[in-house]
Amino acid sequence: MTLGKTFKALSDPQRREILELIKKNYRMSAGEIADHLGVTPQSLSYHLKLLKECDLLIESKEKNFVFYELNASLFDELILWLKQF
Repeated sequence: MTLGKTFKALSDPQRREILELIKKNYRMSAGEIADHLGVTPQSLSYHLKLLKECDLLIESKEKNFVFYELNASLFDELILWLKQF
């Protein structure tokens, strides 16, 4: 994880909304997220890719579905880093 990439990913309101939505529902499929946000699959795919690259999301596959959940350990690391200030 590089902090610069992580904070850049978090700077986008759409991506923060995705994270908040997943937090509220624990885990969600891409289709569920797209339905809630009213975005195209292409747009959602782009945002999910960036969030996964920064390790903010964990992806798991079950049958024909891909589910996303928050990577709690990374958020713990970010909080610890921020607390030093």
